[in-house]
Amino acid sequence: MTSCYHCLTASPTVPNIPVQQRKLKSTVEIPVFPPRPYNNQRPLRSREYCRVEAVGPVGRSEGGDFSKKAGAGPGSGSGSGPGPCSYSVGDQRVGDRTVEIGRRERNRAVDVVVAAGVTVVLGVGNRVLYKLALVPLKHYPFFLAQLSTFGYVLVYFSVLYLRYHAGIVTDEMLSMPKAPFLAVGLLEALGAATGMAAGAILSGASIPILSQTFLVWQILLSIIFLGRRYRVNQLLGCFLVAVGVIITVASGPGTGHSLEEAGIFWSLLMMVSFLLQAADTVLKEVIFLDAAQRLKGGSVDLFVVNSYGSAFQALFICLLLPFLSKLWGIPFSQLPNYLKDGAACFLNIGGTLSSGCDGAPVLPLLFVIVNMGFNISLLHLLKISSAVVSSLASTFSVPISVYVFTLPLPYLGVASSLPTGFVAGAIILVTGLLIYAWSPSGSTSALPSPSS
Repeated sequence: MTSCYHCLTASPTVPNIPVQQRKLKSTVEIPVFPPRPYNNQRPLRSREYCRVEAVGPVGRSEGGDFSKKAGAGPGSGSGSGPGPCSYSVGDQRVGDRTVEIGRRERNRAVDVVVAAGVTVVLGVGNRVLYKLALVPLKHYPFFLAQLSTFGYVLVYFSVLYLRYHAGIVTDEMLSMPKAPFLAVGLLEALGAATGMAAGAILSGASIPILSQTFLVWQILLSIIFLGRRYRVNQLLGCFLVAVGVIITVASGPGTGHSLEEAGIFWSLLMMVSFLLQAADTVLKEVIFLDAAQRLKGGSVDLFVVNSYGSAFQALFICLLLPFLSKLWGIPFSQLPNYLKDGAACFLNIGGTLSSGCDGAPVLPLLFVIVNMGFNISLLHLLKISSAVVSSLASTFSVPISVYVFTLPLPYLGVASSLPTGFVAGAIILVTGLLIYAWSPSGSTSALPSPSS
């Protein structure tokens, strides 16, 4: 015979009026009859009982099988029983459940803020170190790009192997469908190819300005494919963030002229590149949400997504190598010699081959390490929040990087001057972030809580 237990707590305030007490049983067993079986057959399961016990304001004594001493209320000093404004189901209080949910939401908010801060710091380091890495590899930027692409595959799968044997990555995670990872790799490869094609023509600050379409694409794609609904303050905040970055970067000399010289086609092609990259991030968010259902509330490990996504990206990059090498002005027949010379410069060996490669391999290695950490932190932030939040954190690193380049950095020579509209753009950007993060009382966030 199975039973359930409900504890009902009376109010702690009792009027001081003598009343005639009726002698009642402290516990009453109420049978809960199962539905009438078909054709009046005898039920297979035994009768179930529900045990309901009234609890006075001063607590109750020993009860049934599931009973525990109930506290008298907030001032009783006992936290083991339900208070006057709560009730218990079995051994768990509903009031405790509400407090636990609130605590989890606060902890999640703190985790998102910390992860966003780490992402911003690594994003600044990624931008600065990329420019420093190109000092020794100024003639071999295509080699640096391929080193990052194929080097990450080796590193990610090595970490995945260690995490699998440590029990962090499970067989269920590895058995997830590979089609979404294939799509991730294809989107990343196409995004890189179109970005390189447009970047070879565009110059100056036009690329950071056009990159603000990335946030617009993410919002539109999350509404279409994830069913997101954004509040007015969130849309306004995203708009101000984009405007702040544009003002910060575009206030430099020759920005508008460089956009006019490039032409509309290459600007549109760069926007398409950011569309593909935005689709990639939204697809990764879909993968995390789908994994929560497949793993029954669990979460897929970051390195599963990174490893398979990078492997498929490297595969498509190999297929696109003839096209990509032509974009960089390298005939495909000369690509092996180019990669060989780039490796010699990267290692800073080979005599005349490595002349002018001062700073290698330290600077390129620092970039590769920080870039890898930035990608991991960005994916972690996407996992615990959303693609839009991760994009805002990455965008916030742009004006900080602009300021860092005005400092006397080694290998870069004379520091650049601060754009005239930097302060105004930074104020608008920060205002946009604050407006986006502001939650009106009584409203719910447009970004649902992802699975933990």
